[in-house]
This record gives sequence, structure tokens and C-alpha cells, in this order.
Amino acid sequence: MSDTPTQPREGSLDAPMRHPIDWQNPDYYDEEKFDEEFRRQAEVCHSCRRCFNLCDSFPTLFDAVDESENFSVDDLTKKDIKATVDGCTLCDMCFLTKCPYVPPHEFNIDFPHLMLRYRAIQQKKGEIPFADNQLVKTDRNGTLARPVAGVINWATDKKNSGVRTLINTLGDISPDAELPKFNTRTLTSRAKAKREINADAPAYGKRKVAVYATCFGEYNKPEIGEATLHVLAKNRIDAEVVYPGCCGMPELEQGNLDKVAANARKVAKALRPLVDDGYTIMGLVPSCSLMLKFEWPLILPDDEDVKALSAATMDFDQLVVDIARNEGLAEGLKPLKGGITLHLSCHSRAQNIGQKSTELLKMIPNTEVNVIERCSGHGGTWGIKKANHDTAIKVGTPVFRKALEHHNTFVSSTCPLSCDHIKTGINAIQSESAPARTWHPIEIFAKAYGL
Repeated sequence: MSDTPTQPREGSLDAPMRHPIDWQNPDYYDEEKFDEEFRRQAEVCHSCRRCFNLCDSFPTLFDAVDESENFSVDDLTKKDIKATVDGCTLCDMCFLTKCPYVPPHEFNIDFPHLMLRYRAIQQKKGEIPFADNQLVKTDRNGTLARPVAGVINWATDKKNSGVRTLINTLGDISPDAELPKFNTRTLTSRAKAKREINADAPAYGKRKVAVYATCFGEYNKPEIGEATLHVLAKNRIDAEVVYPGCCGMPELEQGNLDKVAANARKVAKALRPLVDDGYTIMGLVPSCSLMLKFEWPLILPDDEDVKALSAATMDFDQLVVDIARNEGLAEGLKPLKGGITLHLSCHSRAQNIGQKSTELLKMIPNTEVNVIERCSGHGGTWGIKKANHDTAIKVGTPVFRKALEHHNTFVSSTCPLSCDHIKTGINAIQSESAPARTWHPIEIFAKAYGL
């Protein structure tokens, strides 16, 4: 075996890796140092351009350089840089699917975390709009909305033009954006109901599962969690539901790393006893699973609770497919008429686990599954903002058109927010073909079981 040191290689020939986020270092918030690093990475991106069609950030950046006096990143203004950052949804697709220069390459390009650094500087300087910071307080908002969910849902409905106009103005929200509905009964309260456990399932006694409700599953759509619990019970897994708090993804979008770290410490500490007892922590929403698995360990790399939780977390589809492969699933899946259109969200893909929801739904017999593997354009709270919604629709239009081509009965996305956004986009193109509702993959799987 040769002892010759390995030379740097061109392109994505090594698995991408990420460096911990140096957010507790004062230099991280130094604007001059950020500016220098932005221009360094922008020069590499501008010379490559493989990522031009992923989102609005890259065309904005490339046009700014191309239209500058010297065709150079040195000519970029603060306005150009801000416009580039404002177009980023932190989807991670450039890092994971396009860029040939991510670490361990010597160019060390990590565009999403560069955008995050800019927003963290904005947060420190108090430049994040008040409404944006209030919008992402999901636990507070969910707790306050729950007792009056009916009134809130009425007020935020697009058809209620009077009150919705006021909300749009105060929150800088697009009038065309679909806002999540709230529920009077949380998932943790619903989970207390007794479920019938299938005595004949092969996975009996072989799995311990704790379903991490996520803020969306807890306050907005607990039906996703209920469907999950029924699927697990059908396979003789009497899972429990846990929700110590939000994963912090909405706060991450606003660069509030202090808040994200606080949430990470709180949730990881609360779930550590379950992890130590052999439980798998199952995330209902891919963005939340991504936070627990990857983002938290990069923000708190020395926290033992965070590291343990990261290793024990699986996405909802990842876990069910793993059960199918190792123990086998209970019989009883029936064909579903009309076929399924499945959109794989960016944060599903960013987990680097393969097309697990595709595998999940293809276990339903005699049912066609058409897969769309492209960004829907939603980007969490990003896509509902007045300044971004048109761009979110533009980015997602290939997804909407592909869904229309399939003409399937079931339209699904691994991300429940993308589900609503896809429905909005289809309605804008061809309203008569818009689905009455959209589905989370686990809801479709439960339906195939007759649950």
C-alpha cells in the first residue's frame, strides 16, 4: 500500500461533510470577515454555476456579478449580497446534490451555512423584522391558538378577505399563501386514547418507538401522528408520543442560533432517558428529523445528549421501511384506486437516506406511485411571505405541472407544508384539477391498511 498522501480531487468524488457551525465565536458575527468569506465562496459559485436552477439565490448572484462593471465579485454591493441571501430557503440541495466543491474539497463551499451566518448577523443586529420573529415562535403560537383554533382558522382563511387582509399587512404575508390550520386537540392528548394492538404482527416486542410530535404534528395536523400510531399499532408497536418542544427549524431560518441551541439542549435532555432505554425517536416531519440528526450536532458538537439523540433518530418513512426489511410488516395492505403522486421534499432528500417514502408507498399492492424529486419552492415560513411567494410559486411550478400530468387521485408530499403549497400551485395553474386535499405519505399508508 502506498504512503503517498492523497491529493485534492476535482468534483464530488468524496462524501460531503460539514464542519461544526462556529456560532459562539465572535468572529462569526464580524461583518468584514463574513463579507470576505461571502466573496470567496461567490467567486467559486460564479465560475461553476451548476446550481443555477435550484432556487432564486444563484441567478440573483450570477446576474449581479455579470451586470457589474468589472464582472467581478469585488463589485458586489451590500444590496446584492442581501438579495442573494433573501432568496435562500436553507433547503440544502446545493450542498448535497449539486456542488462539487463542498468539504472535504479544499474550496470548502457551504452555501446554505453561509446564508445562515448572514441571518445570524442580522439577528444579532436586530435587523430581522418583528413579525418574522413572532411568526416562528411555534410553541407559543400553538399554545395560544389551540383554545380558539376555530376562530384562528376562520380568520386566516384566504376566503375571509377582511380579517386576512389585516393579517397579511401585519405579518407581511402573501394573500395567496395557504396558512397552516390549528387544532383544538394536540397530538399528545389524542395519543392517550387506547389503540388496538395487532397480536399477529411480526415486529411484536422487537421495537421501542417514541414518536416526536413536532410542532406541526402537535398543534396543526395531529392526524398525521394519529395515522402513524395506527400504522405502528397494526404492526404491534405500541409507540408513545413525546413533545418536549420545537426542533427550532423556524428559528434557524431567522438566524436565531441561541434559541435553536436552547431548544436542542432542552429536547435532547428530555429524550435522553428514552434513547438510553433503547427507543428509536421517530420524526413526523422531515425538517424536524433533519434538525435532530444533523443540524443540532453541528450547532452543539460537544453535547452528549444531542449526539445520542442524533444517532437514535429516524424519519417516519425510514423507520417503517426498516421494520419491513428486518421484521416484516403485518399483512392487510390493500390497493388504492387512482394512483399516488409523491413529492420528495428537500429536507427528506437532505437526510441522505434514499427515497424512503417511495419505498413505503410501493409496498401498497397494485398501486401506481409517481415520484417528483424537485423543490416545491415553499421553504417553511419563507414561502408565505409577500416578498417571496411569487418566487416560491415560480420555483415550484415544475412540480405542480408534473403533478397535473400524473392525474392521480392522491397527491402527497413528505413535507406537510409543501402539501399545501403544491395544492395552491396546482390551483393557480388549473383550478378545476386541484385536489380536494393533499396527503402525508403515512396517511396514505394507513388508508391502505384500512385504518
